[in-house]
Amino acid sequence: MKIVHALVVLCLSFVIVSAQPYTIQQYLNIKSAGSPTFSADGKRIAYLTNVSGTSQIWIVDLPNGQPKQITNYDDNIGFVRWLPDDSGIIFGKAHGGDENTQLFWMKTDGTGVRELTNDPKVRHNFAEISFDGKTIYYTSNKRNRTFFDVYSMDVSNGNETLLYQYDGNVDVAAVSDSGKKIVVSRDGIEKSLDNDLYIIDVATKKEVHLTPHTDASEFGDVHFLADGLLFTTNDKRNFQGLAQMRKKNAAGDDWSAANRETTIFGGDVWDVSAVEMRPYGSVIAYTRNREGFSEIWLGGVETGGKPLISTISKYFQGIDLPDRGIVGGLTLSNDQTKLAFSFSSSKYNGDIWIYDLKSSSLQQVTKSDRAEIPQESFVAPELVKFKSFDGLYVSAWYYKPKGINPQTVKESLKQAYKNPDGLPVIVSVHGGPEGQERPGFNPLYQYYLSRGYAVLAPNVRGSTGYGKIYTHLDDVKNREDSVKDLAFGVDWLKKSGGADPKRIAVMGGSYGGYMTLAAITLYPELWAAAVDTVGIVNWESFLKNTSGYRRRKREVEYGMLDRDIDFLRAISPIKKIDRVKAPLFVIQGKNDPRVPYTEAEQVVKALKDRGATVEYKLYDDEGHGISKLKNRLELYPLVADFLDKYMK
Repeated sequence: MKIVHALVVLCLSFVIVSAQPYTIQQYLNIKSAGSPTFSADGKRIAYLTNVSGTSQIWIVDLPNGQPKQITNYDDNIGFVRWLPDDSGIIFGKAHGGDENTQLFWMKTDGTGVRELTNDPKVRHNFAEISFDGKTIYYTSNKRNRTFFDVYSMDVSNGNETLLYQYDGNVDVAAVSDSGKKIVVSRDGIEKSLDNDLYIIDVATKKEVHLTPHTDASEFGDVHFLADGLLFTTNDKRNFQGLAQMRKKNAAGDDWSAANRETTIFGGDVWDVSAVEMRPYGSVIAYTRNREGFSEIWLGGVETGGKPLISTISKYFQGIDLPDRGIVGGLTLSNDQTKLAFSFSSSKYNGDIWIYDLKSSSLQQVTKSDRAEIPQESFVAPELVKFKSFDGLYVSAWYYKPKGINPQTVKESLKQAYKNPDGLPVIVSVHGGPEGQERPGFNPLYQYYLSRGYAVLAPNVRGSTGYGKIYTHLDDVKNREDSVKDLAFGVDWLKKSGGADPKRIAVMGGSYGGYMTLAAITLYPELWAAAVDTVGIVNWESFLKNTSGYRRRKREVEYGMLDRDIDFLRAISPIKKIDRVKAPLFVIQGKNDPRVPYTEAEQVVKALKDRGATVEYKLYDDEGHGISKLKNRLELYPLVADFLDKYMK
């Protein structure tokens, strides 16, 4: 019996060790590209890629030119947009992860960089470019750090104009071709994931409320049509659909309720998640989120008094993608003959692809480096569903180490001795909570898999992508129900996932960090180790210290300080920190404007005071997460060693 036992363990160890010939440095050096933007003539694109260690702007001539880097900053570039008159490129950059984005202009060859804004204490949210490329639109909290107002700027001279003032969170949703009308989105103040659209006359400041509604609903991806608006919404429905708001009498300026009608197309089962059109264009592209995977659909647009929805539904066609994965950054060329987007999947690191509408052909434009790791070594997850405490089914992605079947391993070990081992598993919890774990490329997952770990990535209640009802199941007083989902996920791992009950860890970032801390305080017996990145440990101090413009938006999701303080204190992990048994690794950026670093300091001090096992890494040049390659190369080997120490 001892010989059989030894052989089984030896074979299992050999499979795990031989499966990881690549270093964590290689996995962290896998590159990605995204955020494509076409030149005016459609012959070039600018895009962002992290080849240099931070996201910088590169340009490539289509179809097969040599990419050229045109920015080289220590901080990440946040966005890039090519001006439609080809007069230059607009981009945004914050400092040290503080998210106070400043706006810049440069020539299309990367020279002549000029600051358009220069106030490091102010956040600028870029929105739109005018039809002629001479004006940009954005929101800024320069007047009051808690609120955002709408501004326009003449790109040639930097002259700024205040267009719309509002004491709350507001975004520019769309701008008419003349610039005389803008549509703004205002966040609701009583419900989470709730907003409204208003159309504003720039000259008179007159506003018309376009989307009155009663339940929490979202309206987004707005585009002007010749006779109305196109947008997405889940008003009076469970999923986001494509909607047309059409003026019955297109002539004149009457946007009153009596002169408009709205029709919704699609979104009955899955969310329409992004919409792309050129200004007053004839082509529409949109993505649909089907159980986490992206689909791209293309169609023609007819207006001129005809209802858009009735004319496009029969014309829509899908694009065959290289794998089941995630699409982002949809953008059409000015002549509407090419559609660019980023694509990634569990086996494809992020790259830019272009679909030619005339030839119906798809081309990969960038080929981001995989650090000499073969694509076939990457693991695709299995979509699983487990039943939680109240009978609700929770979806999760289960990644198993390559070449290892948990059921086979467990059965083999069961035959060898009565107390079988199983797979070490990392339960990874996404942030948000209005977020979704999707099967994109995750180099850290792939590294952990190569070291023999399995990864369970659940979409607990409160996640997006499964309908509005599901998303609101964790609001305020139901907060800890989502943590219960994690516990039932562990139960599924033990019964059906081939997991070793003594080797299950939990990790997450931001709200996922809170979930991690809540999990190890509410269910301390379940976890062998935990990793918290920029997580919330004290709801009271978090809401008091988070950026002012975020506080109200977060309170409608989590609870109000002036109304729910006792409840917020009761569910704070810091109040139950004495229950923690699992060794904990805490990661934080010093400049985080969302979850202040003082949250991390609280949990680390509390655990050290009681002699618990805790490790801590604080980065002075990072914000809400660790994004710079130099820091990631230092940090994640430490995390891997930490997990190995307590999991293997």
